[in-house]
Amino acid sequence: MNGSTHSVANVVDIQLKRGPSGLGFNIVGGVDQQYVVNDNGIYVCKIKENGAAALDGRLEEGDKILAINGNKLENRNHGAAVDLFRTAGEDILLRVQKKHPPHRNGPSSPDAGGDSPVPHLGVLVGVLGAAAVLAFLYVRFQPQLRRHF
Repeated sequence: MNGSTHSVANVVDIQLKRGPSGLGFNIVGGVDQQYVVNDNGIYVCKIKENGAAALDGRLEEGDKILAINGNKLENRNHGAAVDLFRTAGEDILLRVQKKHPPHRNGPSSPDAGGDSPVPHLGVLVGVLGAAAVLAFLYVRFQPQLRRHF
């Protein structure tokens, strides 16, 4: 398994050998099925356990596949990209742009944003802190309050 790194935007070449169950990953995207907003690219959406990609360890979910065996995937529809993978042969060279946090269309992982419990926790801590201060002040100054009424 060969690999080289290109300094431009985290681009790497990954050499994979097709295994008994193929390359061991699924793809999404294309001009007809945009996965990332304003990007027609092809992305890795799942690495199959014990597949060629998983055993190699360099390809990750969310990586963008720029080319397969020198054939650029830019501006291709999903079906055409799948056909390139199916007919690529046994030894495959992938040019890959390593993942970054883009804005995705469709479902996202639970940790990819949404309602985070952290802001709620901050509010809760603030309210509890204020309640503790008020309780302290009440207990501290209760004898003085009774004298005035």
